[in-house]
Amino acid sequence: MANIREILAQNLKENRRKLGFTQPMLAEKVGLSTHYLGMIEIGRNFPSADALERLAEALEINVNELFYVAVSPEKAIEDLQQAAVKNIEKAVSDAVEKVLGEVYKGG
Repeated sequence: MANIREILAQNLKENRRKLGFTQPMLAEKVGLSTHYLGMIEIGRNFPSADALERLAEALEINVNELFYVAVSPEKAIEDLQQAAVKNIEKAVSDAVEKVLGEVYKGG
C-alpha cells in the first residue's frame, strides 16, 4: 500500500497532466517554486493545507481527490466478494449459535 505522500504525488501528477500543465505552469499558477512542486510530485515534500487548496483549485478538483487511492475493478470485485463471504459466514454462525442456544435452553 502506498503512503500518503506517494498517493498525493501520483494524483497531483496525473491531474496536472490531464489539464496539460507542465510543472512550471502549475507552480506559477499556485505560487510555488517548480523545484518544490517537483519534490511533491516525487513524494519528497508534503505541502501545507493552504498549498493543497491552491493546487486543487488550479487542477479544478476537490482537495480530497488528491488523496484518492485508485483501485482496479478486479481488486474492487475481489474485496466485495471477500466482504460478502465474511458477512455470510457471520450470519450463518449467528444463526447456528441462536438455534443451539434455543435447543439447550429448551432441552
